[in-house]
Amino acid sequence: MFETFHQWAVHYAFLGIPAWRWLMGSGTALVGTLVVSTAIRLMSRALSRSHLSGARAVGVAASQTHIWLVFIAFLVLGAQALGLSDRANRYIDVIGTIAIAVQLGLWANSLVRSWTSLSLTAEGTQSYNPVVLSMMSWFARIMIWATLLLAALSVAGVNITAFVASLGVGGIAVALALQNILGDLFASMSIGLDKPFEIGQFITFGDVAGTIVHVGVKTTRIRSLSGEEIVVGNAKLLNNTLHNYARMQERRIVFTFGVTFDTDEPTLATIPAMVRSIAQDTADVRLDRVHFKAIGESSLDFEVVYYVTSPDFNRYMDAQQSINLGLVAAFAEKNIQFAFPTRTLVIPAPLAISRATESEAA
Repeated sequence: MFETFHQWAVHYAFLGIPAWRWLMGSGTALVGTLVVSTAIRLMSRALSRSHLSGARAVGVAASQTHIWLVFIAFLVLGAQALGLSDRANRYIDVIGTIAIAVQLGLWANSLVRSWTSLSLTAEGTQSYNPVVLSMMSWFARIMIWATLLLAALSVAGVNITAFVASLGVGGIAVALALQNILGDLFASMSIGLDKPFEIGQFITFGDVAGTIVHVGVKTTRIRSLSGEEIVVGNAKLLNNTLHNYARMQERRIVFTFGVTFDTDEPTLATIPAMVRSIAQDTADVRLDRVHFKAIGESSLDFEVVYYVTSPDFNRYMDAQQSINLGLVAAFAEKNIQFAFPTRTLVIPAPLAISRATESEAA
């Protein structure tokens, strides 16, 4: 039986190619595909259960193996046993190169995506900036597919130099047409690298005040104090002067008050000590200075400077309220009057007598 099969394989031919060559080529394709796909599947399952994020990323990438692409690659390898012409082998090599390039692109693309996702969701990675990682992932995938495309075109006999030059000219035209979008894109990179703010921080610029909820490739979303979501382009956002209150360690407060002109000098001298006593009794307050600042048009003005050791705005308002209530109570006890805008009109006596005389004559 073996001799019969051997004679058939040696003497029988299909399309001018002996049967044993067909058997060798098909066997290489089938066995190679079966072995490689099984090994990749087992490796993917093992790595997906790993505690290392890098190993899990490789496992996820391995799961993107397409068996038909692997089969085409081994089919091209098996075709070498058929003894075809150089022209046929060249076309077959192009098909195999395309299949391998597509499969490599799928692996690399999945590897970058899964690594980015695992890096952002893993614990203890607060130092990772989501904008930077997303932009790096995006550019890496573009470079992967561009490189594989150029490699496949080079194998197919395309002049890569002329192709790249034409892409450069076209890229300039596209860049001019999309300059606003590209401006926001690079502004997004600047936000990720310079970190003027991060998600969850409270910022103000212009008439906008709110908390950062999302930083995207083109826009940033801000949740305002009144509740609505404000969407602003990244480039426009960075053109403003930003105030990031989340990075404030303490808050410096300056406020003034005035007392009436009938307050005598000894009483005026006791007011700074009153303010210091009130500030010392207020939690989270560090007094800097209290001074009789100026003699105003309708008041004797005092200036107070203090620091709230907490950046929380509500805590500042609580402290200011406590100081104000303390001042009202202390001034009421000492019979000191707060000043308010007043103006005194003085009429000279001779002018008043002459007007009275004129009215009597009339």
